[in-house]
Amino acid sequence: MAKINPIQIEKFLKGVDYPASKQELIKHAKKHGADQNACDALEQLPDQTYDGPIGVSKAIGQIDREERKAKS
Repeated sequence: MAKINPIQIEKFLKGVDYPASKQELIKHAKKHGADQNACDALEQLPDQTYDGPIGVSKAIGQIDREERKAKS
């Protein structure tokens, strides 16, 4: 996954009704013009319900850390 800025993700998720499932987040982001990089990041999220944008940002950060660790 290319490095994604959590602020970009939040922009595409603006107005989403939390709590929201992974699939709801992806659907909302696509509806609001999310690019492929953002969609790819959301696709990698654990399949769970997110209580708010902080939870989404933390999950994306964890994925990024795991990918960097695997590369080293």
